[in-house]
Amino acid sequence: MEKKYRIFDTHAHYDSEDYDIDRNEVFKELKENGVIGILNCASSYDSVKLTDELTKKYDFIYGALGVHPENADELTDERLEIIKEMIKANDKIVAVGEIGLDYYWEENPSREIQKNALRAQMNLAKELKMPVVIHDRDAHKDTLDILKEFPEVNGVVHCFSGSVEFAKECIKLGYYIGFTGVVTFKNSRKIVEVAKEIPVDRMLVETDAPFMAPVPNRGKRNRSDYIKEIIEKIAEIRSINPDELNIQLNTNFFNLIKKDI
Repeated sequence: MEKKYRIFDTHAHYDSEDYDIDRNEVFKELKENGVIGILNCASSYDSVKLTDELTKKYDFIYGALGVHPENADELTDERLEIIKEMIKANDKIVAVGEIGLDYYWEENPSREIQKNALRAQMNLAKELKMPVVIHDRDAHKDTLDILKEFPEVNGVVHCFSGSVEFAKECIKLGYYIGFTGVVTFKNSRKIVEVAKEIPVDRMLVETDAPFMAPVPNRGKRNRSDYIKEIIEKIAEIRSINPDELNIQLNTNFFNLIKKDI
């Protein structure tokens, strides 16, 4: 019989159209397979509303509301105010996100627009005393510099792609490090090194579904029960019991959002 964990997926995008055809069925299967909760993270301004709706429709879905750096030019003062009111009105919204910097794609909004959007949303998190979900792609230095501007704010650097040194800098600022299916890939030496070196009580696991399914499902549409592979891979890297790791990872997330789910 296949081993089951009590899985909390700390980063997913079930508002994505990838799930439009079978979302209810997928959620039913996830619950049957040990998924106790999912943090659905908004990305575009449109997805803010969709994420809010998902938290109201499904008991085990929680939300993070924010505008992703790829969509930073969608964020206006008026929309930021709307996001703030939505967060205040829904106690299942537990973080501001997904926010950050992405210098990988040339077609993204300018670096200046991205930085302004990140600072505005960090200010919102500071005001609301909420954690943030940080996206950082090819922007380690600028991300770290802005995180340092907001010492009152903590959160998770999701889908972590930096060095051990960068991870330790983020941890010093009170951040957790998010591990995706990438840790199971053959060419993932850098993130494996991070998993070896950082304290277990600063780790979170996530899918970033529908993207980045772990081995052996790499290339398929991702889903939250695949976190089992990530837990087992990190347990193998650390030579620790996967059940104990699973409990610690969930505890880490509950500590971050200051809730016990």
